[in-house]
Amino acid sequence: MGYRIVKTIVWPLLRLFYKVRTPGSEQVPVEGSFILAANHQSFCDSLFIPFSLPRRITYLAKAEYFDKRFGRWFLSLVGMIPIQREGGSASERAIVTGLEVLGKGGIIALYPEGTRSLDEYLHRGHTGVARLAQASGVPVVPVGLAGTVDVQPVGARLMRPFRRVTLHFGEPRYAPERQEGEANQVALRAFTDQVMADLSKLSGRPYLDEYIPRPKSVTA
Repeated sequence: MGYRIVKTIVWPLLRLFYKVRTPGSEQVPVEGSFILAANHQSFCDSLFIPFSLPRRITYLAKAEYFDKRFGRWFLSLVGMIPIQREGGSASERAIVTGLEVLGKGGIIALYPEGTRSLDEYLHRGHTGVARLAQASGVPVVPVGLAGTVDVQPVGARLMRPFRRVTLHFGEPRYAPERQEGEANQVALRAFTDQVMADLSKLSGRPYLDEYIPRPKSVTA
């Protein structure tokens, strides 16, 4: 209920203050589970993506983002659920939680780069999206974002109005069936690279085959 109320209020405001375009949105499945894979360049990416589609979008977020009362309330309202690090790696917990959401017919949104890019490039993707897609059998829909870094640059607390934002949706892709041993890792890497190539084309950002460094002073 809270998600729908926030969306009903916030999305018209975003459309009022920003020129939002969603080319390719007709390719997004209207029913059934799927995974949204997006490039990540601004904190406000996590507002524009879920509010640009009619169905509820769920993000997997670090549990520490929920430590403060207001943060916990707001993040829950916009469709984020915390990933605990206890009892195994965060990546494994994300897979388990993602499968639970997808198994109920939900939609998961993930950033394959792992954190925000601080430069003009799209960086090498982690294989979590591919692993989740392979385990669930649902398609991956790539969405390339452009313009959100002008709305809210890294480090900016407020969003700047009257900017152009584009969410360019691509053709859904299916991960390869599971293989034995190292062959599966090779297949997951190849699928991830394919998704990243889609995101580079859709976002207009040149691809750099290097992971994003993770400075402690910057959060995703």
